[in-house]
Amino acid sequence: MATTNHELLYYIPAGQYGKEGVLALLEQHPEIKFVSLVGIDLAGNDTDEKIPMSAFFDDYESFFEGRAVQTDGSSVVLTNIATLNNARVDMWGDPSVNWFVDYNYENIDPATGLPTGTLRIPAFLMHNYRYVDSRSILKRSCDYVKTELLNLIKEHGLPGMPHVKSDDVVDIIFTSATELEFWVKTPARTVTKKELSVSQKLQEQYWQRTHGTVRTALEQAVERLDKYGMVAEMGHKEVGGVKAKLDEFGHEAVVLEQLEIDWKFCNNPLQTADNELQARIIVREVFRENGLDVTFNAKPIIGVAGSGEHTHFGVMAKLKSGKLVNLFSPEEMRKEACSSLGIGAIMGLLKHYEAINPFISSTTDALNRLKPGFEAPVCIVTSFGTDPSEPNRNRTILCGLIRDIDNPMATRFELRSPNPYTNTYTALSLIFVSAFDGMKYAITCGKTQAQLLAEISKEVGESADYLDTNRAYRTEKDVFDDFTQEERNQMFGVAPATVWENVQGYYNNPELVETLSQGDAFAKDLMESFIASILKRWELVLANRLIPNNLDAVRNMVAIHTDSRNSVDDKRFAEVNDLRFYLAKDSDDRKSLFTRLTEALNAGEYDLASKLQIEMNDKMEELEAKYANYAKNIF
Repeated sequence: MATTNHELLYYIPAGQYGKEGVLALLEQHPEIKFVSLVGIDLAGNDTDEKIPMSAFFDDYESFFEGRAVQTDGSSVVLTNIATLNNARVDMWGDPSVNWFVDYNYENIDPATGLPTGTLRIPAFLMHNYRYVDSRSILKRSCDYVKTELLNLIKEHGLPGMPHVKSDDVVDIIFTSATELEFWVKTPARTVTKKELSVSQKLQEQYWQRTHGTVRTALEQAVERLDKYGMVAEMGHKEVGGVKAKLDEFGHEAVVLEQLEIDWKFCNNPLQTADNELQARIIVREVFRENGLDVTFNAKPIIGVAGSGEHTHFGVMAKLKSGKLVNLFSPEEMRKEACSSLGIGAIMGLLKHYEAINPFISSTTDALNRLKPGFEAPVCIVTSFGTDPSEPNRNRTILCGLIRDIDNPMATRFELRSPNPYTNTYTALSLIFVSAFDGMKYAITCGKTQAQLLAEISKEVGESADYLDTNRAYRTEKDVFDDFTQEERNQMFGVAPATVWENVQGYYNNPELVETLSQGDAFAKDLMESFIASILKRWELVLANRLIPNNLDAVRNMVAIHTDSRNSVDDKRFAEVNDLRFYLAKDSDDRKSLFTRLTEALNAGEYDLASKLQIEMNDKMEELEAKYANYAKNIF
């Protein structure tokens, strides 16, 4: 039933109320004054409107028939789909998921004395009689995989799972969950990167006790997530941050910490993605109410820990008896790490990941996080553990098997590359479609569980029926410490350094894209729209944010003139100045790196722009190190 607390209605559970029940419930809560249809464009942005609740009461059905609200599709991210001369998009409410109430605690309703609420109804976006939004992509993908997997099980059975009769399988259940990491800080206050880096190396923050305002906000966020039915499991400090600094009155003057909040998994991927979106809203608002800024950027501070959003996924079968069986769990948990279908699922994801990666790590910020040394994945590789009878968790791989030996229902895979701004809807869509392709192989290839395990455990150069001969896909070693970069590149492929390099994994693998678009669930033109939008964003952010920000940084690295200056200082600043001029100063015989990069972007020379971006990043890192070395020698 609906959850209420302190007279507020936080959400309306899916399927528990018909039309009359919903309207009767809302009549009891006059503080909910607005309704909003929440559509999700291809970038993962959510729409928000303020429609008077009276309109919802007057014409309830129109909100679920695309007649209540239309939007300008050319103003949201539906690139090359909704164009200026064909921009109308109709919004269709979705009754299959929870509806959340978003309260404005700064706008108190005078009649009730309660904060003003907006009922947010998740919606689909229809353009030209076709759903084109992220939510509909995920729904179609799950519907397609469910139908095809049920047909395969009926025809071929469940190889390696003698404890499950295929004739008893009546439904497929997709399980999924996300984890939300984020940074919080006091507005307009800074902490040096060196302080953060040292604190991280000393491991002073991870799972430590929270204090003061951060503690209050974290506790309130966990409590509020519970009120919205998300069953928050925990909130804790992450690896990044420094101890809060107090002013002379004992008040917190400087706060900069990294946190994580987790909540319970869902059996409906649409609900998982809707929950994640609502959780971000809740976290941001709760911390703002406590005077703290929140950022969900993947790498808000270069050189210290970034924020991920590890995404868990599993597949279960529902039997005639109503019992659920985890299709990723083997019959004997202490003898085998994973079932044949589980092995097939991770094979499918890894095989297609180069084409999937642009949809997961879509921005420069996202790729900045995926660097060695920060427990973020850089290689397309998995881990199962060395001994099925012992717990194992390799934190250096892309997607690992998570299991509880005593609980077969907990077996799942954790994809570690997503970040808080990854479009969870399209990410889960591609995860389940690619996993299904591997599961189809496992069901139809005739191989035993041991033979499938041998295939995913193959060495580079060893031929395989499903996987690429020239790649390795599994390791139980530390990817960063036990392999050199050259070895990683040879075994697992070269990690993309820019958005342009990343989309080459999509462009250069048409056969993988063909598989990912099977069933027209995530149709090719929608994929092309997504790719076009992230390239446009890459170009705009690079030209209008990253280059200007770097230019400001270069201009600020000036000589520090003091009486104690000596020849060492002069030599060190000369090196700094040479780099400053190379990056930012044009001359008669040479254009600066910033100018050449800007010109390459304007000319659409993306290969060159990508190379120059990499050089810019390297040179800026070198410049910062040289300037820090120069500045530390000045009294």
